[in-house]
Amino acid sequence: MSVADLINDHQARCVAPLISLRMLAHGEAGTPLPRWVVAEIAQATGTVLAEAEAAGQAALAAALRRDHPGDQTFLRVRLDRLAAAADDAVTAARAGDCAEMSRHLHRFDALTSAIWTVQDGMYGSRTTGAGA
Repeated sequence: MSVADLINDHQARCVAPLISLRMLAHGEAGTPLPRWVVAEIAQATGTVLAEAEAAGQAALAAALRRDHPGDQTFLRVRLDRLAAAADDAVTAARAGDCAEMSRHLHRFDALTSAIWTVQDGMYGSRTTGAGA
């Protein structure tokens, strides 16, 4: 399996969790959040973070072979931002703040797309629409 295929597989595993998060982000403002929402957000963001990290490691391995030492820092900063957005979304959901939760989930979604772009730039073009 090529590195590009490996990265695409990690991205594809994020499709269902991202769809779930997008649906939750469009929830009704002012409506109390059920308890399962916090668990769903934590689980879905955790899945995306793990897959983004794994895809990033594959991209870094390929990039390091091409002598791009700054790529690791570049990707780590983006992964840290993604993790912070996930934490913020979970915190807002726990607090029952639907508007803040939605804002953080939209940010998480945008940062996920940005990570796929970074990884694709490090190793080559994306052949699937997993992050779209």
